[in-house]
Amino acid sequence: MKASVLSALLCSLIALASSAAAEYPERPLRLILSSAPGASSDIVSRILAAELVKQMGQQIIIDNRPGAVQTIGTAMIVRANPDGYTLGYANVVTLAINKALLAKLPYDPDRDLALVGQFLSTYNLLAVANSLPVKSVKELIDYARLNPGRLLNCSSGNGTTGHLGGELFKIMTGTQFVHVPYKGSAQCLTDLASGQIQLIFDNLTSIAPHVKAGRVRGLGVSSVRRSLIFPDIPTIAEAGVPGYETNSWGGMVVPVRTPRAIVLKLNAEINKALQSPELRERYAAIEAEPTGGTPEQFAAFVKTEAVKWADVVKKSGAKVD
Repeated sequence: MKASVLSALLCSLIALASSAAAEYPERPLRLILSSAPGASSDIVSRILAAELVKQMGQQIIIDNRPGAVQTIGTAMIVRANPDGYTLGYANVVTLAINKALLAKLPYDPDRDLALVGQFLSTYNLLAVANSLPVKSVKELIDYARLNPGRLLNCSSGNGTTGHLGGELFKIMTGTQFVHVPYKGSAQCLTDLASGQIQLIFDNLTSIAPHVKAGRVRGLGVSSVRRSLIFPDIPTIAEAGVPGYETNSWGGMVVPVRTPRAIVLKLNAEINKALQSPELRERYAAIEAEPTGGTPEQFAAFVKTEAVKWADVVKKSGAKVD
């Protein structure tokens, strides 16, 4: 085939792809979340989806598929038709932690997913049951040392920052407590409030209402600076564990063969939605920071995070419980 013919064919394909992206979306979209309803990722994704619906003129159906260290939902995204109508939420667990924590994955996140864009960053809050006789991080450390292995630390699931954040805390403080994974934060927080579980490291987006209502007691935040909505709660680092820091983040992904034009259109829509005053107000209320950026920036960030969390997994000896 002559070069001129190949060039014409290539131009035609590009034109068709651009045309398809211009008309996209023409029907409702599905957004797969590998977490349970009420979880931090569920909350922030629904807020974003509401803005995207207004912008794109199509409904977005939320499909919660939790389980198996978030691999069930992620595998569904990987296997979906790469036409832009199945979107996925991916986060620090699915894109960074699981590669180090799990011996075998049913997919390769680097090879099988196309990153569209990061849209949020948040952090965790260390909280305890009101029945536990501790009112500070230092008191918790002292109590845990006097009662090794007796405290139960619940998380929204294996491999989450709630799980590994607890493992890192144990390593840095020389304490011992038992990790109890749940399928999402809702039941975990219910059991914490009732005193069946003693402590948690949970995303601020999901635990904040429980702290505000006085159902659980907040002791420290995992960021380098204090929370704007809980300014009286110190950081874990300043409260007695120097250098302690963890954060959670998430973004949108699609199956890897999704047309590039559609990936870029979705990225543009996300960045536009993140500028919405209503979204920013709702994110601020749960202290989730809207991020944004290009697919390439998201990819570079994921690589950095994968290295960091692989080191945490190795040093803590974290395992799937």
